[in-house]
Amino acid sequence: MDNIKYITSDNVVSALANLPQLVFEVTDACNLRCKYCAYGEFYEDYDMREDKMLTAGRAILLINYLEKLWNSGLNTSATSNLTISFYGGEPLLNFSFIETIVHHIKHKVHCPHRKFSFSMTTNALLLHKYMDFLQENEFYLLISLDGNKENTEYRVDKAGNCAFERIVTNVNKLKEKYPHYFRTHVNFNAVLHNKNSVEEIYRFFKEEYDKIPRIGELNNVGIRKDKLEEFKRTYKNSQESLHQAEHYEEIERDMFMNTGNYRSLTLFLHQYSGFVYNDYTDLLFEKKEKLQNIPTGTCLPFSKKMFVTVNGKILPCERIGHQFALGKITENEIELNPEWIADKYNEYYARVESQCSKCRNSRACIQCIFNLENIDSKPVCYGYMNEQNFQNYVSHQMHFLKKHPEAYKKIMEEVFTV
Repeated sequence: MDNIKYITSDNVVSALANLPQLVFEVTDACNLRCKYCAYGEFYEDYDMREDKMLTAGRAILLINYLEKLWNSGLNTSATSNLTISFYGGEPLLNFSFIETIVHHIKHKVHCPHRKFSFSMTTNALLLHKYMDFLQENEFYLLISLDGNKENTEYRVDKAGNCAFERIVTNVNKLKEKYPHYFRTHVNFNAVLHNKNSVEEIYRFFKEEYDKIPRIGELNNVGIRKDKLEEFKRTYKNSQESLHQAEHYEEIERDMFMNTGNYRSLTLFLHQYSGFVYNDYTDLLFEKKEKLQNIPTGTCLPFSKKMFVTVNGKILPCERIGHQFALGKITENEIELNPEWIADKYNEYYARVESQCSKCRNSRACIQCIFNLENIDSKPVCYGYMNEQNFQNYVSHQMHFLKKHPEAYKKIMEEVFTV
């Protein structure tokens, strides 16, 4: 079992050369104390928060390492965008880092076949101080806000005071000063919980800013056992909340890919319609069904992004526990071993192969292996489908299409067409 190679070191190196997004955890410090924060009281699968700041020197060491791969023959992403993202904590608490990295990317990195852009997730409390810089460098901003004042009661400062008024004041300043930038580069991220609903969130951002927000559920992985009951009281399911809305079909249609039904249908059409082609060569040859399938829906390492923690740990994503680090940045070197990474993934894949090989929906699986319990021993997949489960899944997709026939064309033209 351990000898099966689902991926090789070449796959890892190729992903690094074609990396679409590099995310830096700029700091683990924050000027808010949100109750449900992924680094807060509910969770235990992250490094201790110690108000650290990531140094620009470490980040530049990594960028220089990756630049060689981006300029190599392994880079097949000609003229492709590469996003440099800043994450926290609250990233603007370490603004000097952001300023230095932006300058380095714009003036010291020379990758003629890659186009760089910048993005940031922020709570907006310091937006008034740095909005000129963000606008000048065309940052894509994702502002965290959970709806109206009552909806935002969990977003509090260190003294326990609700931050809603201060956030909205700064957002409105940005909108007034840079209206075009606000329209094209700013969006919102709301966390769903027991003090808001999908409808309330949607209405607030649509009416106040003419925006369709992203709405995320509380992370249900890595929860402390002593906080489980409180977590359950705070948690709210997004699909259930959407269907409780008075005009849920209108909201669902408008939110499109930000809703579960459209995301599920998109994946279904991608895998099962037979009309989606990755490139022109797919039109010339029959699709090979007998190729080795990789177990679960886990992203290949660095195929979507690379996440660097404030402690210099290198992960494939910010949504998984820090114990799954694939490498590290020290003060002097990059510790990243593609062979070890491939072997580690192959070990994980092998442990779930017996379940995946029998799963009827293995082609459209979205289960991340890092979110399974007992990953190092005997993981059990939550998304496993037997024949009956799969037929129910197919029936649900076809029912949704029958009810919303326009969805097929919209998905094919707006999601799949490039």
